[in-house]
Amino acid sequence: MPYRRRRVALGALGLLAACRSPEPDLYTILPVPGTPRRGGPRGVSVRTVSLARYLDRLQIVRTTEDYRLAVSGNDWWGESLEAMLTRVLVENLAQRLPESSVFATGGAISSPAEAAVEVNVQRLGLSGPATLALTAQVAVANREAPRQDLVRTETLTSPVAGSDTPAFVAAASAAVGSLADVLAGLLAAPAPRGRR
Repeated sequence: MPYRRRRVALGALGLLAACRSPEPDLYTILPVPGTPRRGGPRGVSVRTVSLARYLDRLQIVRTTEDYRLAVSGNDWWGESLEAMLTRVLVENLAQRLPESSVFATGGAISSPAEAAVEVNVQRLGLSGPATLALTAQVAVANREAPRQDLVRTETLTSPVAGSDTPAFVAAASAAVGSLADVLAGLLAAPAPRGRR
């Protein structure tokens, strides 16, 4: 009897080991180069990017067609999406505004900033078979020219070069780079005469 129980227990353990799901594939959005701009505030603070709650998950949401979330089951973001987007946006803006000091407000560095950037991401996913769309509300506040404070909604698209997850993430990286181009243009815009 003990021998038979041992065989059943070993068989059950073998089944559990065979049913173990594979480790997830982890992905990250990367900075993309843009055109450097002259001017801009000396210090730019970037607040933590805010996400629509359906995007706030480890699994990559590819689309919201037909009122359903299409989620990549075993393809996950390598860190929280809001932290990743904030980090990449800071890197993209620092490259595009070489005369500005760009930092995230939630980081270890605390410094006075002449301008502040806030971003609410409302959509990040496929809008068609080969197109990724990023919709974000952006706000740029300039302490040196408060009448130039701007709030607007931007919808940016990027081509997706394939149906796999790396192509999706590359398109997302390009869209975040385009968002940084828009923000850099707003930040580098000259102040009205007499305010500089």
